[in-house]
This record gives sequence, structure tokens and C-alpha cells, in this order.
Amino acid sequence: MRRIVLGALVALTASLLPPPAHAQAPTPERAPHFPALRVHRLVTGLDHPWDVRPIGDGRLLFTQRDRATVSLWDGQQAHPIQGFPTDSVWVSGETGLMGLETDPHFATNRRFYTCQGGTTETGHDVRVMSWTLTEDLTTIATSKELLHGLPATSGRHGGCRLLALDDGSLYVGTGDAATGTNPENKKSLGGKTLRLDASTGRPWPDNPFHNSDNRRKRYVQTYGHRNVQGLTLRKDASGGVWSIEQGTYRDDEVNVLENGGDYGYNPVPGYNESVPMTDHSLPGQQIGAVWRSGDPTVATSGGDFVYGKRWGAYDGTLAVAALKGERVLFLRLKPTADLAGVRVPPALRKYGRIRTVVDGPGSVVYVTTDNGAGNDVILAVRPRR
Repeated sequence: MRRIVLGALVALTASLLPPPAHAQAPTPERAPHFPALRVHRLVTGLDHPWDVRPIGDGRLLFTQRDRATVSLWDGQQAHPIQGFPTDSVWVSGETGLMGLETDPHFATNRRFYTCQGGTTETGHDVRVMSWTLTEDLTTIATSKELLHGLPATSGRHGGCRLLALDDGSLYVGTGDAATGTNPENKKSLGGKTLRLDASTGRPWPDNPFHNSDNRRKRYVQTYGHRNVQGLTLRKDASGGVWSIEQGTYRDDEVNVLENGGDYGYNPVPGYNESVPMTDHSLPGQQIGAVWRSGDPTVATSGGDFVYGKRWGAYDGTLAVAALKGERVLFLRLKPTADLAGVRVPPALRKYGRIRTVVDGPGSVVYVTTDNGAGNDVILAVRPRR
């Protein structure tokens, strides 16, 4: 009995003594530091600038949807690219001259790609084009149609974002043209992400249905989408190609693309927009979103991953433009691709509708507005030191 009491007394005395000098108290977890943002109106007087790409030395290429022009910002002023066939672009509603992408080797081959409305013998479509500029970057030197026949009706839900990878492939995000059967129909190019060879326009050999007897089906990379407005590549952590999709009255989505994946939008019969954006009652397996807006929608559009130590806690986030929501959402993501949080900086809630966000070199992000009537701008956004 004495030994038990003595042992208890020793233990109690030890618990009251200060910890050894070498012991470290647990360090409290610091809250993430989001630097203030400095926003500059870089290019003004625009009308629905749909997409923008930095091409080095402070220069930009950008499209305007309704004016159907591709322009070069030389660091001082904007110049329309000469020889671009503006009259051949079909403009209606949400469709016109939309997605723009520069080739990974643009510095040497001066090639870029557009996604745009077109006119056919029986109506209209959306198509993907390849263009090459002259050495002074002022004029179209050559052009090539890579893919046509993306569905179009009134111009609603025309898509259409582009993403070129170093392996020579080109991703295309498409809209369902407000036709209920398109998203789940693998023989339709609407409501999909497509992948093709950026040089030849042929279906990419790794596509899940590459050996199909149906030519259109060979282009399909993922299906079951409503209106894919953003495509971007995550260059760290889990990696992969990510899409941004507009919801109905609810549930805008951010998705990680899986080859052959079904993302579950099936608005039938007719065009029934009351169905879930990801309907898990459909046959097979549907892939759920990494992030969704809930109810109501904020009408997400283009976006990009932001990188650079100067960005602080914004480094590695996915910046997503919102049209109706008139904001930019920075999604913090875990290495597992799960959502860790959302940041909405007030500095980017003063410019109305936001169409796209593009990460640029030198800790700058380019943001385009979408208000129309010549009141739109391209913003240069930097973290304050």
C-alpha cells in the first residue's frame, strides 16, 4: 500500500513541475495571409471581351464576342489583328467570338486558336479554328479549321473554352445549345469536353471512345455537362484538367475531368432545367463536383490557377469568374482536390460582371469584365507588397 501511495505522490509532483527546457509548446496554426490586391484598368472601351492571353513583354491577345475581333495589346494601346475574318463569325446571344488560346510554342510558331460561331448550309454551328500570325504579330498569315459541328440553336449555351497542353492536344469545353438530349448523347459534341490534336484536328488517341464507329463520339473526353465556360490545368498537388460549368438556377460547378467521365446533366424531357446538375440516379456512375455554388447560381465563367509566392495564401488557388455574382471566387484546394475554403476579395467586386480570369507571368492576373455597351475592361490585378 505504501508503495502505491508513494508512486502516486511522485506522479502528482512531476505533473506540477515546469516542463524541461528542451520541451516545445505546440505552435498555434496561423491563419492564411491573403494580401490586399491592387487593381488597374489596363485596356478600356471594350465590348464583351471574352478571353485574353499574355504573350510576353506585357502584350496581350484578346477576343471580343460581339465585335468578333481578335486584338493585340502592345502595352500602350490595342490594335485589331488584320486579316481576321470578322464577317464570318456568327454572333447571336451568348455565341460569337469566344474562347482564345495560344499554342504552348507561340513564341516561335505564332499560332493561336479560337472557338467561334459559324454559318452552315442549313443553319449555324460552333467551330474551332487555328491561326498563325505574321512575325510582327499584326496580321493573320494562315488559318485552318480544326473542328466544326458543335451544336448551336439560338446562340444560348454556346460554350466555349479552349486549353492547349504541352503534349500537342487541345481541350474544348462546349455548351449543350439548350437541347436536352445533347449532354448525355455521346454522338453529340454539345455538353462535353472534347480533346483533339491541335495540329491536325483529329481526335486525340487517348480519348475513351477513340475507336468508335461514330466520328463525333471519338472526340468526346467527358460528357453530361450543361455549359462548360472554363478549362484550366492544375500544375501542382493533384494536377489534372479542371472545368468550370454554369448551373441552372442553382449549382454552378467546378469539376476535375476524368477521361470518359459522366458529369450527370440530363435535362429531359424537353429542356427540363429543374433536374440536378449532377443526377446520380442515371445509369452508371456520375462524378460529383469539387465545388458547387448552391442556390442561387452566381453564373460562373472562365478561371485559372494562380501561382507565385507574392500571392501569399492565394498561391495555388483556383480563381473563378462570376457573371451574375459580379465577383471572383478564389477556391482553396487540398492536394487531394477537396475544397478547403473560398475567398472573395472585395477589391474585385466593383467592376460588374466578370467573364474570365487568367494567370500571367510576374505575379499578375488578368480579368475581363462583361457588361457590354463599350464599358468593358481588361484588369491587371497584382498583390500589394
